[in-house]
Amino acid sequence: MPPRPSLGLSLAGFGGDPRSLADVALRAERAGYDSVWSAEAWGSDAFTPLAYLAARTSRLRLGTAIAQMAARTPAATAMTVLTLQQLSEGRLVLGLGASGPQVVEGWHGVPYHAPVRMTREYLAVLRTALAGTEKLEFSGSVYQIPNTGAGTTGQGRPLRTTMPPAPGTPILVAAMGPKNVAMAVENADGLLPYLWSPTRWRETWGEALAKAPEGFQVAPTVLVCVGDDLAACRDRVRPRIALHIGGMGSRTKNFYASLVSRYGYADEVARIQDLYLGGQRAAACAAVPDELVDDLALVGPVPRISEQLAVWRDGPVTTMILEPTHPDMLEDIAKIW
Repeated sequence: MPPRPSLGLSLAGFGGDPRSLADVALRAERAGYDSVWSAEAWGSDAFTPLAYLAARTSRLRLGTAIAQMAARTPAATAMTVLTLQQLSEGRLVLGLGASGPQVVEGWHGVPYHAPVRMTREYLAVLRTALAGTEKLEFSGSVYQIPNTGAGTTGQGRPLRTTMPPAPGTPILVAAMGPKNVAMAVENADGLLPYLWSPTRWRETWGEALAKAPEGFQVAPTVLVCVGDDLAACRDRVRPRIALHIGGMGSRTKNFYASLVSRYGYADEVARIQDLYLGGQRAAACAAVPDELVDDLALVGPVPRISEQLAVWRDGPVTTMILEPTHPDMLEDIAKIW
């Protein structure tokens, strides 16, 4: 039997109130969680909450799931990572994602580049900057450092960080498409899937993951709702699944919809998208079938979730980042674990 995955906690949904955030992290630390994970879209950034929690906790690993690459140059991300590694005494786990064109161009105001090429170059620049052994120079199709292109002064020169290096920082990538997953296996330390299926992952992820080196991490974020009423628990997580399938992208460019379609739910995905993009969000949530909820989330009474966990443990997952629908479930989940 493969080793039991470590237990992580997603901070999504806990809000930005500092007392509440600190309370949740300290409860997680006491309950035996291994890590807490922040996220960003177009609201709170992913790093600031972790800097705050670095000062309030002593053991928890602090992860980003995810930080958007388009929001920062690779060097800016390196500066943030080096600073947080120093402040947290090396507890940061860096999770990166390409996001989608709606956010990249609509919020960050920068061009959306092909994710595979852009991520490969971003990681190469980032690793050089974090290693701190040589001056930063890179010539690629997306990034040129120093930049000597149109509009520059021509006075840029290669630099090396003044911070203590952190070459051992784990770098995980949120990849879902086959080519991007293969790139992550080749260039990153791990994968950050969302809407991972413990029963159908082989059809979508298996070929690429079979080539992963020893120690490669797989850390999916998993929706959780603990309660005696199974139907009510399913209804609590349906909106999150419907949002990603129906609303996190356009009809022609939605990575989550494509992933769930590859799991074998193409007809259900098409219906959810039609309803969601047509403004019928309640109907889109209702269209998420029970089978899909049970496949992607942990829901229901404690004994049922214990049975579900056995399926999740029989696979390549190394960390389960659990996202409960209510903070009161935090300790219950740890006890089940």
